[in-house]
Order: sequence, then C-alpha cells, then structure tokens
Amino acid sequence: MTRRAGAAIDEAGVIAGYTTYVDLIQDRIKGKEIIATTMKKEVDRVIAAIDAALSGKKCALISSGDPGIYAMAGLVLEICRQKQIPVARTAGDPVPENGLRVEVVPGIPALASAASLLGAPLTHDFACISLSDLLTPWDLIEKRIECAAMADFVIVIFNPKSRKRNWQLQKAMEIILKYRDADTPTGIVQNAMRDRQNVSIIPLNGLDTADVDMLTTVIVGNSTSNTYLDFMYTPRGYSKKYDF
Repeated sequence: MTRRAGAAIDEAGVIAGYTTYVDLIQDRIKGKEIIATTMKKEVDRVIAAIDAALSGKKCALISSGDPGIYAMAGLVLEICRQKQIPVARTAGDPVPENGLRVEVVPGIPALASAASLLGAPLTHDFACISLSDLLTPWDLIEKRIECAAMADFVIVIFNPKSRKRNWQLQKAMEIILKYRDADTPTGIVQNAMRDRQNVSIIPLNGLDTADVDMLTTVIVGNSTSNTYLDFMYTPRGYSKKYDF
C-alpha cells in the first residue's frame, strides 16, 4: 500500500470495497461505515459509494493493487458520466454543485509486486492481459494474446484460472508457444506480498499444469528473457550497445 493510499483510508468515514479486500484492512477501519459487496456486485458497490459521497461523506472505494488497473476507478468515472454527476479532479478546484471530488490514489499493482519478487522481468516492453471473460469476450482476449505474442512482448497474465474458468490458461499457453520457445522462462507468483506467498519460475510449456488461481500473476518472458540463479530478468539491450 502506498503512503497516500493509507492516508486516504484513514481520512475517510466510509469504506467501500469487495468483501475480501475489506477484510484485509479490518484493523485499520474499525469504527468506520462499511459498504462491502461480493464478486459481481461491482456496480452496486460503486453506486453506493457515489451516493455516500454525494451525501457529504468522505468515502474511500478500495481495490487491491492499483485502483486504475482492472479495478474500480474507471467504473466510478463511467457511472459519473452516465449519471452526469459533475466531478472535480484536483484538490484546489471547488466541488461543483451536486457534484464530487474524485481522487484516484495510485497503488502497487500485482504486475509490479510480482515482477519484483521474480527479479526484473518487465525491464522491456510488456503487455498485460486478463484471462477473465466475464466482461470481455474470449475471442477478443485470444486476439490480444496472439498479437502480444507475435510482437514479442513480455506478457503479464491476470486472472489466469478459477474453478469455473479452467481451460483459458492452457489455450493462452498454446497460442504463445506458436511464437516462443518451449523453455521460455515463465514466472508464477501467488499471493504476492501477502500470506501464503509462493514464487516460482517454470518453462512456458509447463504452464498448463502449474498451480495457479485468481490470486496468481503469471509473467511470460519474451524471446530474450532469461534466468540467473533464482531470478528472472528481461534485458533492455545494453549488452548490444555497451561493453560490460
């Protein structure tokens, strides 16, 4: 958690979030009003948070990682636009009549925390793709995987597998293997910087049998990614230009 995120939580009188994420910060939010909903209730949660803020309460809508990466910040702005709620962005701007001030507080996304635990796999260009097809059609996800693999991006995979979505990761592996060697280093990070953290590096062709879940981040290296001891890294290209 960034220092500003912690301060925003402390300053808020209302905390809104997915139940699992609210539980992670229980010790920090005692005595505050809580708006908690389960998975697939994101719209209800955001509307309730907006209504609380419109009533004059300072509300922190929390997400894991960064609120603007596969999280709630975009939905807040989308709903404000749909409902034509005036929004002020900066602290110096006055709050519009019947409007809100919205601050998107940066966080530490799983792609950054997972990468740091692996070493430095994102030193060069990378693409980030979620395998969840709850909101995005699978044919579009498949197209994005194909294009990223063809362009030799390091590929960060969010939401790789759940109990109901148990085939998409194997399909992603098969697509990437059309453009990458079978032994391409692939990082598997479960519960990055939380309890039960687990970090491993496997060859790409073993991804379909890897132990992954919704709390796992997968990072597939590009054609130059390599390992050294227990680290995974992607060269930026310095060795081609400079003598070490």
